[in-house]
Amino acid sequence: MKKIIISKLFLYRYRFVIGYIVLGLAFIFLLILLPTIAQKGLSEAEIESATSSYYLSKDGVLNGDLVDLPYRILQKYSITFLGLSPYAIKLPSVIVGLLLGLLLMLLLSRWFKSNVSLLASCLIVLSTPFLFLAGSGTPLIMLVFWPTLLLWLGSKIQGEKRPKPLYSFMFSIAMLFSLFTPYMIYFALFCVIFVLAQPHLRFIVKNLPKIPFSLVILIILAGFGVIGISIFHHPSTILELLFAKDFQVGNFFNNILTGLAPLLSWHSSVESVFLSPLISLPTFALALIGLFSTTKGFFASRNSIASILIVFGLFITGFNSDAVVFFILPFSILIAHGLKYLLEKWYGLFPENPYARISALLPLTILFGIMIIPALLQYINGYRYNPSVANEFSDDLAIIKKSLTDEKLLVKEHFEFYKILEKSTDLKIVDKVEKDEKIAVMGQLDDSEKDYELSRIITSPKRDNSDIIYLYTYSEKEGE
Repeated sequence: MKKIIISKLFLYRYRFVIGYIVLGLAFIFLLILLPTIAQKGLSEAEIESATSSYYLSKDGVLNGDLVDLPYRILQKYSITFLGLSPYAIKLPSVIVGLLLGLLLMLLLSRWFKSNVSLLASCLIVLSTPFLFLAGSGTPLIMLVFWPTLLLWLGSKIQGEKRPKPLYSFMFSIAMLFSLFTPYMIYFALFCVIFVLAQPHLRFIVKNLPKIPFSLVILIILAGFGVIGISIFHHPSTILELLFAKDFQVGNFFNNILTGLAPLLSWHSSVESVFLSPLISLPTFALALIGLFSTTKGFFASRNSIASILIVFGLFITGFNSDAVVFFILPFSILIAHGLKYLLEKWYGLFPENPYARISALLPLTILFGIMIIPALLQYINGYRYNPSVANEFSDDLAIIKKSLTDEKLLVKEHFEFYKILEKSTDLKIVDKVEKDEKIAVMGQLDDSEKDYELSRIITSPKRDNSDIIYLYTYSEKEGE
């Protein structure tokens, strides 16, 4: 009987390729369905983002309306072509989420072996914070996307003896567009300081081809020039790019505590759009192991980058507590370090015993099941039923489109947002009461409007006070 050699089997030879294909298909399928399975409704930030994106104009861009410009352009066209709906609002984040997931996989595969990068990618792209970002219709996801893209492009430049000029150009273009995202100016400065402080990176930069390197510097300086001109004419732009709109210096440390609350709280009583805990306890423990493992050879660029990114994440969280999502990037790297450390220790115990190595599959499978499956269930069910986060999302838009056809709708809040409905529906959105036969009101009419009689109340199953829309019929009083 012919002896079977495991290393020559098809499934064994292409196990990592098959694993990435399965992970990629599951990830794509999950993200396509993402807006329909969780986060039922829109948050205040999503409503504000959709409004500012839809009304973005060429004049506004020329007049300094540059904050989050790449994302807002994408969201504007999504709403224009698909109409105002939760899916259209969230679609840009789904698209960016697909690219971000791919970039994280590529970045980890550059720095770690295939078995480590595949397992770490599974934990990250199927985690609660990542799925939240990909399903949230706000530019917040760009805070993770740009640094991940820049780090991957940087690894492509660093890891080659003769880097291709194309990657240098791509790095400079990515850096240029990233500057329109708040806090990315700090990240650009962080990259410069990190390169200057790292001897190996300084050596690589010195040996880059002179012409491509000069063009890269010119492109990046051009980006700073555009922003500088905008700031000169509109000083408020710099405040949004460097700080939050309502940032106050005295709130810096309070913002850090508020941002870290969902990350470090192992219960769900923290009122926030983030579901607590943001990182599950087993995943957090694995990241701590990874942090411990990087202390050996800390000054290697790959080992020190995660720790420095954590410090950078704390810094920008002080300006805006929602910036805590940036921790997805350093946690991804630390989780990969933790997996690498555990696998090396296990294989080190049995260097010549293949059966012992194979036996590690069972505990690894159990460990990953404990990490991934509860995280998915927590995300899907938590945003539906956990009152501390579910109440942060409003389903008013879905109820309006389902319950109203051609009525006049009186809107007291977010008037510009609901005004977009006139482009794709027969509704007429008004901001004041007019003498009419019938009118729908988001809320109740004042007592002064005595000419209207209540005929129907439309409710939502999500709220404690479930009344959403009041339908009134005009009834002219006798003697008038």
